Amino acid sequence: MERTIPYITLSGRILLALIFVTAGYSKIGGYDGTLQYMQAFNVPAFLLPLVIFAELGGGIALIAGFLTRTAAAGLAIFSVVAAMIFHSNFADQMQSILFMKNIAMAGGLLYIVAFGAGKFSVDDKLGLKF
Repeated sequence: MERTIPYITLSGRILLALIFVTAGYSKIGGYDGTLQYMQAFNVPAFLLPLVIFAELGGGIALIAGFLTRTAAAGLAIFSVVAAMIFHSNFADQMQSILFMKNIAMAGGLLYIVAFGAGKFSVDDKLGLKF
């Protein structure tokens, strides 16, 4: 089992990152629709570029294992905030599921904050511990 840990941590980082990378990328292509959706929840329009940067940048950082703990912490906070703003209509079962998905992702990201990126990462190659 010990020999597989580097592969497992790499796989976990990639699987967690995929949702952020694909979501960020889709927001670029569907910028206007995403903007309207955000504004329907009273989220200011100027935040959309920051959201795209957080999702794409944070997701890519997770995959590469670069500044991994920082990226994971930021994405964990992002996931909880997004859950509270966009998925807190618990009368709607789908929104409840999406809320719990975001909370579960935050939990997985907090594991990365606690234990780091692992062996197959830029952080490990550069000796970064934060």
